[in-house]
Amino acid sequence: MGDEIKKAAELLLKSRFTTAFTGAGISVESGIPPFRGNDGIWGKYDPHFLEISYFMSHPRESWTVIKELFYDFFAEAKPNNAHLVMAEMEKRALLGRIITQNIDNLHQEAGSREVYEFHGNSQRLICLGCHRLYPAREISLDHLPPTCRECGGLLKPDFVFFGEGIPQKALGASYEAVSLSDVFIVIGTTGEVMPANQIPFMAKSAGSKIIEINTEPSNFTGSITDVFIRGKAGEVMQKLAAELFTASLDDDKDGINENFEVHGK
Repeated sequence: MGDEIKKAAELLLKSRFTTAFTGAGISVESGIPPFRGNDGIWGKYDPHFLEISYFMSHPRESWTVIKELFYDFFAEAKPNNAHLVMAEMEKRALLGRIITQNIDNLHQEAGSREVYEFHGNSQRLICLGCHRLYPAREISLDHLPPTCRECGGLLKPDFVFFGEGIPQKALGASYEAVSLSDVFIVIGTTGEVMPANQIPFMAKSAGSKIIEINTEPSNFTGSITDVFIRGKAGEVMQKLAAELFTASLDDDKDGINENFEVHGK
């Protein structure tokens, strides 16, 4: 792994603009399982509850599972070392933006600002009647389905359900990143989900170098990846930070109860 870490660090230090493209694998060390794979969410839950047509016709049944999965089970998840390193990279002008497929808000909690959410964010609820947005923590889920305080309309998590389109802001930011970036860091994604999986391929075609961090080879590995680092996202990013940073990170990240230290090279 050491040689690959050094190669990745060299590319990042030379890059004029770098984009990170993250998937579910980056949040596994925070206690959030991926959707796919042997231990994935879809192996335990039927994905039809996240189909927009089912949600509209069976909001109570859909919300029962949504509450259990996204607001009870994952409520205590905190950013891990991978999220924290990326936030520090942004501060040090080593990372221009993050395009994430995740809906867990952990990049923002770690301190990253330039985050564009390809699939939305579970920490916001949107009224399907008047389109008002609410922080999820402000809405009681004791009675389902939750409704809007203003118009009484049905509230929906502000993430993309099956059958819905990708937010235009995230699409625009992704296409812009493709044209701007010298380097794309692909972290924790298998490259199976359309249309998000097309973004790294577009970046490669536009001339970006691709650094991939995954526990297993992905759809990107044998086709577009220039540097493949096999391992857990948090562990790899901590080693990469040791190459990139000259000092340890402050472990007090806006109240995040997670210690992060960059060990010496």
